[in-house]
Amino acid sequence: MTDSIPGLVFPAVRGRAVVVKFDGGDLTSDAGLTLIAAADRRLGLTEALAEAALDRRQAGKVQHPLAEILRTRIYAIAQGYEDANDLDRLREDPALKTACGRLPQSGAALASQPTISRMENGLGKRELVLMGRALAESVIAQLPEDSPEVILDVDVTDDPCHGQQQLQIFNAFYNEHCYLPLLLYVTGSDGRQRLAAGLLRGGNVASTRGLWRLLQAVVGMLRRRQPKVRIILRGDSGFGVEKVLAWCHRLDISYLLGLASNPALQRKSTPIQMDAALKYRWEGDGCREFGEFQHTAKSWRQPERVIIKAEITRGELNPRYLVTDVKLSPEQSYHWYCQRGDRENRIKEFKLDLAGGRTSCHRFLANQARLLLHVAACALLNTMQAALVGTRWATAQVNTLRTRLLKVGARVIQSTRRIWLHLPSAFPEQKAWCLLYHRLTTS
Repeated sequence: MTDSIPGLVFPAVRGRAVVVKFDGGDLTSDAGLTLIAAADRRLGLTEALAEAALDRRQAGKVQHPLAEILRTRIYAIAQGYEDANDLDRLREDPALKTACGRLPQSGAALASQPTISRMENGLGKRELVLMGRALAESVIAQLPEDSPEVILDVDVTDDPCHGQQQLQIFNAFYNEHCYLPLLLYVTGSDGRQRLAAGLLRGGNVASTRGLWRLLQAVVGMLRRRQPKVRIILRGDSGFGVEKVLAWCHRLDISYLLGLASNPALQRKSTPIQMDAALKYRWEGDGCREFGEFQHTAKSWRQPERVIIKAEITRGELNPRYLVTDVKLSPEQSYHWYCQRGDRENRIKEFKLDLAGGRTSCHRFLANQARLLLHVAACALLNTMQAALVGTRWATAQVNTLRTRLLKVGARVIQSTRRIWLHLPSAFPEQKAWCLLYHRLTTS
């Protein structure tokens, strides 16, 4: 509205009329996109992804470089806009344009939904593999260099499907048509679990499908960076099978894997379970007994060390088994295995706060591309979380960081020499912003 058009008048406050007019200029509600862009520059992530992808467009007709399209999509996901449709209204946002390298007041808008969708559907299998490698390399580069050991946590999660997506299949365990993505997290000496890879798979595949190539790639990256690093694979009973044990021996990595119960394990662990039962008689619920024994299943190539935790809860015996070559006591081994429970929180964070299950394209490869972009957005926010170490935000989840630090309004002014983002004077997290800026922009 101009001055000639009256504003919207609200009840007066202390004798002064409250008038609303739409003449504030270039404003944004997402000033935190500048910090997301700083995290990207620190990782070199979108540049690496763009170099791995093949741009099949005619160079003379390209308005939006591939790196810019990837930035637009990934930054929007990180900021909570999970749909490509959101870019139709965000492509003129001054903060997003600035973060993606365009002048906020120029006439050129960012890529629209059709351009984004063509990019997602145009990526081939080889390109997605190369982009996945580039993403994992960028995440692994953020691990502390003095890490004597790195833990690889692998897990499967369900991704419900609601249409005619390729390879969506009914899964009786989850009682729905779904995909079963395989997620891999890396943890260094700082104890922070970082999502490094996401592999989309059909709805009825085994837990181990695709794990071998994923392990080969990630273990190779880790050893090129730190030749003497100790690598431990950690996973639930879906991965405690002969082929995974053989892969660990072949790659010379340690393992700490859940093991499904069977009559042979029950028989060998009977003395330990009896001890737990006797202890329960005197101490009640909550008492535990730990033990170990050597076990060789018919399909195993060699005897393996099996850990048992025998516990009686609500009057019922509840034994749990692990197979491992980690040189710790049975109790220490089991407690270390239980630390993977935090990864369940990270998966929930990825699926809820970053819409990691937004795989609604028809083509399977397009959905794999989407999963990769959401993992990339997660990598940027993980970098911001790591930069907040030592503050009260160090353990904050993605949604908390987004709503408290990144979702902040600003007036954007473009001058001859500068682009100004004027944030509110009353913004309560100014110190956290300054800290993030310094830690993300200094080596």
